[in-house]
Amino acid sequence: MNPKIRELFEDKNIIAKIQNKLPKLFQLAELESARAGKIGMEVGQVREKIIVALFIYKFGERNVQTEIPITKAETDVIVYNNPISIKTITGRNFGEVKLIWTVDKVKAKEFLDDYGPSCDVMLVQINWNNGGGFYYVPREVQMEIFKKLGRTKYIKLPVEGTNPRGVEISAEGLVNLIEHKETFKIPINWRKENIAFKPFQRWLDLWQND
Repeated sequence: MNPKIRELFEDKNIIAKIQNKLPKLFQLAELESARAGKIGMEVGQVREKIIVALFIYKFGERNVQTEIPITKAETDVIVYNNPISIKTITGRNFGEVKLIWTVDKVKAKEFLDDYGPSCDVMLVQINWNNGGGFYYVPREVQMEIFKKLGRTKYIKLPVEGTNPRGVEISAEGLVNLIEHKETFKIPINWRKENIAFKPFQRWLDLWQND
């Protein structure tokens, strides 16, 4: 883990900004991704952009690499040459978190056999009208828990005969990661605001501008 990343969890101004702004920004992400009252899967990409924008705000564009080769399947952003995977989870409890999306049984098994933590993880626990958190799990912590639990307990494969969502970190693995003493955490109170959101307004404004 690059020592610069620690500043996110030590800078009081940044901590306050994350606690105050992240719920509203994620609420906007949900509104932007919703259709007929249901949140679409694209919300994950919007949330990821919000977190990447936080890195750029804090560390500057030249220190944040966003153009990631497709060969880096787990990496979403690189900060000070430090690869980071951005993940979100919704709810009070820590369930499984996606490692890769695949519906192919053979590819899932290959991933299980070859897997080893390759980057740090930034995890946001969204828990509306309650408490959640903003977590940073260094790769070293992941390696420790991966070795402690073993490959088959740390990783959950899709269940055959179901509509699988992909290969995941198990709930047991995730809880161990979150509770580790070297995992960084900022508590967040997830309160929604009354936002008069008009999904087409910004596009309408662009059409109207000469």
